[in-house]
Amino acid sequence: MLGGVLLTLMSVACSWVQPFVDRRREAGAEKERLYVGQSRPEAPVICYNSWATTFDELQKMADAECVKHQTGNYAKPAGKEVFTCRLLTPAAWKFKCINKKK
Repeated sequence: MLGGVLLTLMSVACSWVQPFVDRRREAGAEKERLYVGQSRPEAPVICYNSWATTFDELQKMADAECVKHQTGNYAKPAGKEVFTCRLLTPAAWKFKCINKKK
């Protein structure tokens, strides 16, 4: 019984440490103030837990954000902060979108 509970808690905790783009929609806001959070279309910010996420994963997420918002085809690292996101994902990498020649 206790093993099942621990297994369930561990599987739920894994979802709590998944990296995410620090961009939240503000309900009812006008288009120019639609999103809150650190992330902007030209400068994605990815919150993460360094024990559970590699930098390569963060880079791929940031690159995808740049392409999605058509602000560049590559995300250049611009700095790292700690204790600016959620409790279990306390760190954040900031990126700047650029057009990198392939």
